[in-house]
Amino acid sequence: MASAPILLIWWLKLCEVMFGWNLYQLGIYPQNPSGLIGIVTAPLIHGSWQHVVGNTPPLLFLGSILIYGYPKSRWWALAIIWLLSGAGVWLFGRDSYHYGASGLTHGMFFYLFIGGILRRDKRSSALLMLAFYLYGGMLMTIFPRESGISFEYHLFGALTGVLCAIVFRHWDPKPARRTYSWERQADNGESLTEEEDPVIGDQWKTEEEHPPERF
Repeated sequence: MASAPILLIWWLKLCEVMFGWNLYQLGIYPQNPSGLIGIVTAPLIHGSWQHVVGNTPPLLFLGSILIYGYPKSRWWALAIIWLLSGAGVWLFGRDSYHYGASGLTHGMFFYLFIGGILRRDKRSSALLMLAFYLYGGMLMTIFPRESGISFEYHLFGALTGVLCAIVFRHWDPKPARRTYSWERQADNGESLTEEEDPVIGDQWKTEEEHPPERF
């Protein structure tokens, strides 16, 4: 399922090249009624093949681990990030067309990052570390850097990802924690004696009753 939007992005870019289409008008143009359609379509439109190739790995990786790690909230989070990041750009972005899936990738990264901090279970923490190891630079790309890059899309994607992580932090069940026999006995107020030791057993008694011969 994570690959479906990626295939659509590549297909649209291929159609642009083969048929001479120019789809930039499907991007978001802030505070212009005609630019509202971009809230839905802008993440699918890219300015160049380099743009497509740059967004494909984070879309595939972050989307896959989000779908795996958050089975109940994943579709809600993706839909909200998709729409609210675009709405933020339409309201506050610069006067230019904004397009590309970077808002979605930043939203997923911040959802995984903040979700792991808030939930603190092993699975969420592991996904946080994986996302941060590969794409930790997204913590900085929410700020203005290059004039031709829509930092607004990055910023509002990140803010929406944080919002979703807070709202949905209790939706997904945490994985069951494995308990060991000594933990269960401690919870019941029992103490583990030498006779109950699962490793030593009664071996100590045998050695006392029949001490080893010495030569």
